[in-house]
Amino acid sequence: MSSEAAISYAALILADAEIQISADNLLSVTKAAGASVDQVWADVFAKALDGQNLKELLFSFAASAPAAASTGSAPAASGDAPAAEEKEEEAAEESDDDMGFGLFD
Repeated sequence: MSSEAAISYAALILADAEIQISADNLLSVTKAAGASVDQVWADVFAKALDGQNLKELLFSFAASAPAAASTGSAPAASGDAPAAEEKEEEAAEESDDDMGFGLFD
């Protein structure tokens, strides 16, 4: 496992346990897991996450992903879903014919 991955997992463990994410705590977790990590990585991660609520950051990121996906499906929710699917199928079939050759030509 890479140093970056070990430190990332250690930061998630500390955030889940609601323990301050400091360089010493990160190194303690990684050492307990049997991973060897340089002090510089612990310092970088601790400084980057200083004052950040890692759980809130991850939950806000996860909450924005379904919202972005739902904006693409908004037309399907309007009740015209079968018509939209038929149009897409027709367009796909026509695009194959426009090439002038088929699968076995």
